[in-house]
Amino acid sequence: MSRFDRFVDAVAGHTRIAIAVMLVLTVVLGAGAGMIEQSSSLDQFQSDSPESQKLTYIQGNFSTGAENTTSVQLIARDDNVLDKESMVGILELEQRLQTNETIEGTLVENDSIVGLPNIVATTAMQQQVGGELQRTNAEFQQLNATVSQERAALQNRSDTLNATAADLQRALGMLQQNPNASVEAAFEQVRSNTSVELDQEDYGTFQQAAQGVRNAQNQSQVEQAYQLGTQGVLRDQYSDLQERGEELQAQGERLRELGGELQTLNGELQNASNATLDEQLEQLQSMNQSQIDGVLSLLLGENGGDGGSSAVLALVPTDFDRGTTEAEATMVVVTQTTDGQSSAPTGETSDAISNSQLAMQDIATENDWSVDEVLVFGSGIIGEEITQSMTDSLAIVGPLALLFVLLALIVAYRDVLDIVLGLLGIFTVLIWTFGFMGWADIAFNQLFVAVPVLLIGLSIDYAIHVFMRHREERNEHGSAGVRESMRIALTGVGIALVWVTATTVIGFLSNLTSPLPPIQEFGVVSAFGITAALLVFGILIPAIKIEVDGFLEGRGWDRTKSAFGTGGGRFSSVLAAGSTAARKAPFVVILVALLISAGGAYGASQVDTSFNQEDFIADSPPQWTYDLPEPFKPSQYSAKDNLDYVNENFVRQDSQSQILVESGGTSVASAEAMQKLGDAEERAASSGVVVVLSNDEAEIRSPLSVMESVAASNETFNATFTAADTDGDGVPDQNVGEVFDTLFQVAPDQAAGVISQTEDGEYEAVRMVVSTKGSASMDAVTEEMRAIASDVDVDGLTATATGQTILFKIVSDQLLQTVVESLIITLVATFAFLMLTYRITEGSATLGAVTLLPVALSVSWILGTMYLMDIPFNILTGMITSLTVGLGVAYSIHLSERFNQELERTGDLWESMRRAVTGTGGALLGSAATTVGGFGVLAFAILPPLRQFGIITGLTIIYAFLASVLVLPSLLVVWYRYLGPGRSTTAGGKTTSTTAED
Repeated sequence: MSRFDRFVDAVAGHTRIAIAVMLVLTVVLGAGAGMIEQSSSLDQFQSDSPESQKLTYIQGNFSTGAENTTSVQLIARDDNVLDKESMVGILELEQRLQTNETIEGTLVENDSIVGLPNIVATTAMQQQVGGELQRTNAEFQQLNATVSQERAALQNRSDTLNATAADLQRALGMLQQNPNASVEAAFEQVRSNTSVELDQEDYGTFQQAAQGVRNAQNQSQVEQAYQLGTQGVLRDQYSDLQERGEELQAQGERLRELGGELQTLNGELQNASNATLDEQLEQLQSMNQSQIDGVLSLLLGENGGDGGSSAVLALVPTDFDRGTTEAEATMVVVTQTTDGQSSAPTGETSDAISNSQLAMQDIATENDWSVDEVLVFGSGIIGEEITQSMTDSLAIVGPLALLFVLLALIVAYRDVLDIVLGLLGIFTVLIWTFGFMGWADIAFNQLFVAVPVLLIGLSIDYAIHVFMRHREERNEHGSAGVRESMRIALTGVGIALVWVTATTVIGFLSNLTSPLPPIQEFGVVSAFGITAALLVFGILIPAIKIEVDGFLEGRGWDRTKSAFGTGGGRFSSVLAAGSTAARKAPFVVILVALLISAGGAYGASQVDTSFNQEDFIADSPPQWTYDLPEPFKPSQYSAKDNLDYVNENFVRQDSQSQILVESGGTSVASAEAMQKLGDAEERAASSGVVVVLSNDEAEIRSPLSVMESVAASNETFNATFTAADTDGDGVPDQNVGEVFDTLFQVAPDQAAGVISQTEDGEYEAVRMVVSTKGSASMDAVTEEMRAIASDVDVDGLTATATGQTILFKIVSDQLLQTVVESLIITLVATFAFLMLTYRITEGSATLGAVTLLPVALSVSWILGTMYLMDIPFNILTGMITSLTVGLGVAYSIHLSERFNQELERTGDLWESMRRAVTGTGGALLGSAATTVGGFGVLAFAILPPLRQFGIITGLTIIYAFLASVLVLPSLLVVWYRYLGPGRSTTAGGKTTSTTAED
C-alpha cells in the first residue's frame, strides 16, 4: 500500500479526528483575516529601478516649495466662466471650501486656493493701491525735492546774513576806535561786500548805532549800540528768514506725512497680494464687467503687465483665445498638505485627504455656484474611487458568483446536503486564504479582488470531482458503504487532485520571478489558496460527508446519487464527441488544433501591454446596477470622465516628466551644461507630448526659465545674467557658477527648485520639469523624454529621464517580462513535473507531455482571443498565461488519469476512453461551468481590469475544457498506439502489449 493510500485510509477511517484538526486550523488561520489592510496605491507595483532612484533623489535634493502636498483641480464650466456672476460664484464656492471643517485642516498655510477670480480680485486691488501709491510717491518726491532746495537756500541766506552782520559789527568797531572815520564810508564798504540789499533806512539805523557806540558811557550802552548796528540793520531780512524757515518746517511735516502714507500704501499693496477670500469677494462685487474685463486683458492678453504668464494661462483651457475675455472653463487649484503621504494620484492618500476631497466634490455639486458645473479632480478622489470600485465589485460579483455556483451545483448535485457541504468548503478555503494574508502582512489590493472568485471556482472544481467520483463508486459498488466508497473515490481522484494542485501551484508561483511585488504576492496567496482547497476538499469535506451520510443512512435515508454526465442522455452524447472524433480521425483533430494554435500565436505577438492610471479608474456603472438593493448598489463614479476632460483641456498638475542632469566630468555649473540644457528645452518645446499653453509656449521649468523669470524682476540678477550671456541667446556662456550664486542670493526658493546645491556650496545637479499631455501615451512620453535625456548625457554629464509616466512604462515592460517568463517557467516546470510523475507512476514520461500539450495549445488560443478583443496585458490579465496552464492542466490531468485507471480495469482502448470522457468529462463539465460562471460574473465588476480578467479567465476555462475533451482524446489515442501500451493491438482494441518504456 502506498503512502497516499495509507493517508486516504487515515482520513476515511478517522473522520472525527480529521474534522477536529481541520477546524482548529481554520480557527487559527481565520484569526489573521482581521489584520488585512487595504491598498489601492499603484506605487506598490514599482520596482527599484534607476529611474525610481533618480525620482527619489529629486524629491530629496530639490526644494520646490510643494513638498508633502497634493493638488486638487476644480474645473468650473459654463458658457462664460469669466463674467462677473460666474467669478463671484466661484469665490463663494472657495469660501465654502475654506470654512468646511473636513477640508480646512488639510489646506496649506498660504495660497491654499488659487483661481483666476482670486488673481483678478487681487490684481484689481493692487491696481487701485498701486495708483494711489504712484500718486503719493510722485507728490512725495516733488515735495522732497522742494524741501531740499529750500533748505539749501535758507542755509545759504542764513550764512550770508550772518556774514553781513559780522561785517557791520567790524565796521562799528572801527568807528568806535576812530572817532573821525566816516560812518557813511564804513556802511558803503559793508554794502559793497554783501549780496544783502541795504537801503537808506538801514543806513540810518547803522548811523544811529555808530553814534551810540561813540557816545556810550558804559559797556551796556556799547552792547546795545552793537545790537542795533547788526541785528537792527538786518531785522527785516532775519524776519523774512524766520518766516521761510517756518514754511520749510511745515513742508517737512507734510513730507513726513507722505512718508507715512507711502509706508501704509506699501503695506496695503502687500496685503492686496495676500487678500482674504472675503476681501477678494468684496472687491469683485464692487467692480463692473468692464473693469473685470480690463484686468482679464492685462492677465490673459498678449501685451502688458504680467499678461500671458504660464501660471495664469494654466488656469484656462490650453486652446484659450487670448484675444477675448471669455472662456467656457477655468481651473481652481486647491493645495493640501499630505503630512508625508504620497502626493501622486496613483499613490496612497490618507483618509483625511480622501475625505476632504470627497467633501469638496459634495460641496461643488450641491449648488450651481452661478456656473453650469464644477468638476473635482484629485488624488484622494481617484484613490477613493479605485478603492470603492474594488468594494463595489466584490459586492456585485461575489453574490453573483455564489449564486451562479449555487445554481450550477443544484444542476450538478441535485442534493441539498452536497450543495451545503460544497459551500461550506468554499467559505473555509476563503477563511484560510484571507487569514494567511493577514498573518503574512499582505495588503489587499486591486489584484486580490480576483482571489475570492478564483478560489470559489477552483474549490468547487475540487468538490465536484470528489463528489462525482464518490457517487460513481457508490453506484457501481452498491454494497460498499459510505466510508468505503469515499475511500475508493479519494484513492482514485485524490492523486489527480494532488497533481492538479502541484501544477497549479507551479503556475502561480512562477509569478515569483516577476519584478513587481504585488504580482509576487498574488502568486503566493493564490498558491496557498489552491493548497488550502486541496486540504479542505481532500480532508475536511470528505470527512464531514462520511459522518453526515453515515448518520442519515443509519436512519433510513438513501444517500446514493448518480454522477453528473453519466447514465446516457444529452450530456453524455455531447461529452462523447471528443472520443468519437478520436476514434475516427485523431490526426485531423490534432491538425485542426495546431492550425488554430498557429493563428493564436500570431495574435499573441500583437497583444499590447498597459499599466497606467486609467486602467484602474472605473467607468460609470451600467444603469441597471443602480436599481440593485442596498448594499449592492454601486457608488457614483466621475473621476474617469473628469480625468479625460482635464487631459484634453488643461495642464494636469500631476502629469510631469523630469530630466535630471548630474555632474560627471563636467560641472552642471558650466557653459557646456547650460548649452545642453538650452538645446534640451528647445527639443522638448517642439515635442508633441509636451503641453503648450495658449501663448504658444511649452510648459517647461528649468534653471534657464527660472533665470529668465528672476532677471525680469530683479535688477541685480539681471545685471549678472546679462553679463554672463555674451551672445544674448538666453543661455549664460561664462561665469555660470557666479550666476548660480547670485540666483540663490536673490531668489533662493526658485533656485532650489531647479538646482541642487550641497552643504559645501557645490552644484551637483539641475533638473528640467516638463508638463506632458495627460492624453499622451506612456510609450510616446517615455521615448521622447529618454531621447531628450540622451542628447544631454554626453561630455561628462549624466542625464536621466524620470517621472511617474516613465515609471509606469517601466512597470509595463516588467509586466510583459512577467508574462513571458512566467509562461516559460510554468510550461517547463509543469512539463518536467508531469513527465517525471507519469514516469514514476505510469511508466511513461511521454504521457505527461501529452497531458500538457492541449493546455499549451489553449494558451495560444486565449492570447489570440485577447488580440481579437483588444484586451492588453495589465496587472491582472498579465497573469493569464501562467493561469491558463495552472488551471487548464487540471482538466487534462483528470482525463488522463481516469483514462489510465480505466485501461487498468478494462484493458480496452475505446471503452476506457468512453468511460473517462463521460465519467470524468461530466465532472469536468460541471467544474468548468461553475468556474466559468464564477469568473464570468467578473464581467459585471466595476473595476475595469477585473472585468477584462473575468472575461479572459472564463474563456481560458472554456478553452482548457474543450482542449481536454476534444483534443486530448485524440492525443491519447495517438500516444496509446505509438508510445503507450497499445503499440500492438487487436482489431477489437484489446491490449496485447500492456507496457512501453519511453
